[in-house]
Amino acid sequence: MRFPYAALVLAGLAFAATAQPVAPPDSVITATPAATDPPAKLVRGVKDVDRTKRLTILPIPVLFYQAETGLGYGLGGLLSGRFSSDTLTRPSNIRAQYWTTQNKQSLIQLVHTVYTPGEKFYLSGEISAYDILLYYYGIGPKSLSDDESETGYKLFIINQRVQKQVAPKVFFGAQYRLTDVRNLEIPAGTVDAKGTNVNVFLRDPRLTARERENTRVSGLGPVITYDTRDVPLAAFRGNLLDASVMFNGTGLGSDYRFVRYQLDARHFQPVFSERTILALQFLGQFHTGEVPFRELAGLGANLGGSLYNNANLLRGIYEQRFRDRQMITFQAELRQKLFWRLDGAVFGGVGNVSNYIDKFALNQTKFAGGAGIRFNFIRRDRLNLRLDYAGGTGSKPGILFAIGEAF
Repeated sequence: MRFPYAALVLAGLAFAATAQPVAPPDSVITATPAATDPPAKLVRGVKDVDRTKRLTILPIPVLFYQAETGLGYGLGGLLSGRFSSDTLTRPSNIRAQYWTTQNKQSLIQLVHTVYTPGEKFYLSGEISAYDILLYYYGIGPKSLSDDESETGYKLFIINQRVQKQVAPKVFFGAQYRLTDVRNLEIPAGTVDAKGTNVNVFLRDPRLTARERENTRVSGLGPVITYDTRDVPLAAFRGNLLDASVMFNGTGLGSDYRFVRYQLDARHFQPVFSERTILALQFLGQFHTGEVPFRELAGLGANLGGSLYNNANLLRGIYEQRFRDRQMITFQAELRQKLFWRLDGAVFGGVGNVSNYIDKFALNQTKFAGGAGIRFNFIRRDRLNLRLDYAGGTGSKPGILFAIGEAF
């Protein structure tokens, strides 16, 4: 979900961390380095980061506001660090949160990205239970802002990957995804003076009557990842190439049969100096078969938190503002080290959706962009608090707050 206004409580927590010269000591589990461990490496713009402090556990208050939910509040927790005494294993993170809102929406969520010692296994996933209200605008690249319609439902997601390192920086394994939509309802106030229902969700010709009922989607498929990023949460250099195929079918308990193909390619490198990082991402998601509206590819979507390496597609466009069976996106971000624990960033992206893979129209391309600041919350693991102001096609500009970079 999107959090349009940053939490003041979180800001206070972040600045409290700066009382320590390197990394906050909250519930830190330390380990004595082995004699064979390599010397601690310097982090860009930070001197003598102590990597002997392996894990950090922090409570994180949640406070936000958005039009469709009202005021939201809750509590989260974060574990960040290495599950190994060697510094070659990249940092892992596990996050849990619960929030509720004035309008009775809620979320309970656990997301994780874990590298086992020596990076023999790469484990990532999400378990989430939502009671949410989201705006629906229709399907296709020509959906209209005037068709904004409220939809409310309960959503349960299990999305898990297990991958084994089969070559240096190459991980191969399987992914399972379950999504369950229940209690789908259209809020009151969607009938005009003539008694005609004006909610586009109820009259969209591309939606079947079955999609307006409780639905379950269950899929399984292979995934392969080539990942040379130095630190996945905030890479300074390296590449990511992630390809997956997801087979959804009745044999797995799914109400729908379709196949999802996804390709995610990213590149990171310093430009001009070590204080400036260029980040690039291409992501394509393609479907065959009968795809229910919740599973369509969508611009502005957050693809499952850590499971998709925190991919947030075209910040500034409302979540799934444009959705269809096929999607391609490209985005770039320039990240600049400023001073102390503060970094700045400017970003932009383009993308589009289409019913058919050969029918993308250049004149229907969607745009998004903005700028933001980063607060280096745990410098040892490059864990940032991110505050962005962004706008895009068909959406009002807004403020987004999150943990970790967008990609």
